[in-house]
Amino acid sequence: MRFPERFSNLPAYAFPRLRALLDHHPAGGPVRHMTIGEPKHAFPKWVTDIIVENAAGFNSYPANDGTVELQSAISDWIAKRFDVVVDASTQIMTANGTREALYNAAMALCPEEKHNQRPVVLMPNPFYQVYMIAAISVGAEPVFVPATAATGFLPDYHSLPADILNRTTIAYLCSPSNPQGAIATYDYWRELITLAERYDFQIFADECYSEIYRDDAPVGALQVAKDLGADPERVIIFHSLSKRSNLPGLRSGFIAGGPQSIARCKQLRAYSGAPIPAPLQAVSVAAWSDEEHVIENRRLYREKFELADRVLGDIDGYHSPQAGFFLWLNVSDGEAAAVRLWQETGVRVLPGRYLSKETKDGTPGAPYIRVALVASKEETEAGLIALKHCLYKK
Repeated sequence: MRFPERFSNLPAYAFPRLRALLDHHPAGGPVRHMTIGEPKHAFPKWVTDIIVENAAGFNSYPANDGTVELQSAISDWIAKRFDVVVDASTQIMTANGTREALYNAAMALCPEEKHNQRPVVLMPNPFYQVYMIAAISVGAEPVFVPATAATGFLPDYHSLPADILNRTTIAYLCSPSNPQGAIATYDYWRELITLAERYDFQIFADECYSEIYRDDAPVGALQVAKDLGADPERVIIFHSLSKRSNLPGLRSGFIAGGPQSIARCKQLRAYSGAPIPAPLQAVSVAAWSDEEHVIENRRLYREKFELADRVLGDIDGYHSPQAGFFLWLNVSDGEAAAVRLWQETGVRVLPGRYLSKETKDGTPGAPYIRVALVASKEETEAGLIALKHCLYKK
């Protein structure tokens, strides 16, 4: 039996790696999970009622591209949130969360070559692992660009040489960034879109954390593209109800962009995609149409940001995130710190190495741990206090 070579050198995914690192050690205290970005706040009470009311929809194949009602609700939300008008029927496609969409958009939109050469897909380092797999799957060269404290925890794509940029077909950018919680400013987006126009590549704007922020709402990539009068196909945005509405199990999100790009994504999905079940599409309509539960969700996260600042704010080098719901803590050696924390306290965190790619310039996530602030305030406080006492003993 012969198997493909393109995936043969992949490391184990982050969470199997974490289990292999920790599970053969006993927990040193009450187990507190602060690893995965799985929202634990309550989702809106009306979610269950809507599923029950629409349960008959499980007896039918759902609309592949999303119901008219769902597409319209998403279009309305984009207009209210970003002041950008997108056509509901031609510029939006629903998806089973952003991971599926981030992968399949590359499958649909990345050309086989550029200037008679192998295409390049840019991504930050650390990064969401699906970016790399998408690049490998389409036969592109993944290029990992450091997103460190020196670059404001966002990748400096302008620093790349012309020979790389000339081959670039897609650049992934997560804002607010995972794991660092940095927000791309208007100027950052303007410069990136200008670069993409100059070198003719698409920007895949992963904005799944855009509604979890402390102060001002993050600017959206489509907002800036509209202001610049950029090619309508230049930017594709990716959103989900997982973080915004505490519905990670709903598997409901969308992509929006130029009509030609969305048409190609829809065509691929017609052959290979799985549509969102009709009752869950009905829930999604209500979720995108309501902001009250999002405001409350943001308030709860803001409380935990402030809690983290109180507990850890006196530590040298502590970085208070602007958005998202992770802490990105420099502990010199993330794997060693994760093992020590588990053995001495029972707190589980994710080594930053598992979110990074080793390059000739090193592994930018190696000194860090990612700490998820998704549990209750009380649980989060207990975990942070244990973490501080363990890793930052005087």
